[in-house]
Amino acid sequence: MNSKSAISNLNSSVWRSFRTAAWLGWQIESNWTDPFLFAVYSIIKPLASAMILVVMYGVITHGDFASPLFPYIYLGNAFYIYVGAVMTGISWAVVDDREHYKTLKYIYTAPTHFPTYLCGRGVARFLTGTFSVVITIVCGILFLHVPIDFAAMDVPLFVVALLIGVLMLAMMGLLLAGVTLLTVHHYGAVGEAVAGALYLFSGAIFPLDVLPAFLRPLGFLMPITYWLELLRRTLVGSVAQAFPTLAGLSNAQLFAILLGLTALFTALAAIVFRWCELRARERGLLDRVSNY
Repeated sequence: MNSKSAISNLNSSVWRSFRTAAWLGWQIESNWTDPFLFAVYSIIKPLASAMILVVMYGVITHGDFASPLFPYIYLGNAFYIYVGAVMTGISWAVVDDREHYKTLKYIYTAPTHFPTYLCGRGVARFLTGTFSVVITIVCGILFLHVPIDFAAMDVPLFVVALLIGVLMLAMMGLLLAGVTLLTVHHYGAVGEAVAGALYLFSGAIFPLDVLPAFLRPLGFLMPITYWLELLRRTLVGSVAQAFPTLAGLSNAQLFAILLGLTALFTALAAIVFRWCELRARERGLLDRVSNY
């Protein structure tokens, strides 16, 4: 009975920590301006980013938007928005609470589950990222004729792959949050920096085959590579499977690899975060402000 009560209390603490952190994160992300301006900003930002890619593609290919390469890179770029949003949302919460609001030590000592709290703080970025992804894809369909056939779309695989991918990104964000506990304010953008670096090694905008041979293994070790490929296949299967890098793998194989790498990164994140957390406590870094 005591064991059941302890588990129940832990589950209640985890859910309370996540719910409260998600609400707090949304207040911080959305309260910097009035709702109308926030909505305009949320629409213009992803479209501006997508248009830069479209213009670059048009110049390089002389306007060959009928090529299968275009939906491949367009959808990869659209879903990659989640990578920066989730990873940065979780890791930046450490800097925000420690350096800006100076409340990290109080949150840490409160009856909350700290890793869950950090993941909850990333929910706001996930929601704004989802809005950006939807806007980007809808505009691609309406104005750029990205060939998404909703009748042929594999909805169950898309939903499951998307959720597993978000979990995987959350674990990578938690890993970076642990590293951020040990660093100063100057490295607060570590989430964006890592997301920017992985942009080249995940097949987001071009197949991994175009990378030098010695760099390709990095792409194959990243779960983001298989996640983006699965999402593309669920939306534009014939186009996504036309590229040679992962063409030899079935959807079931891609899904199994994604699950395996997600489990691996989850274990790695738990170990790294726990070690960084202990080091931060020993060195008194939980309340040390470094934004001089």
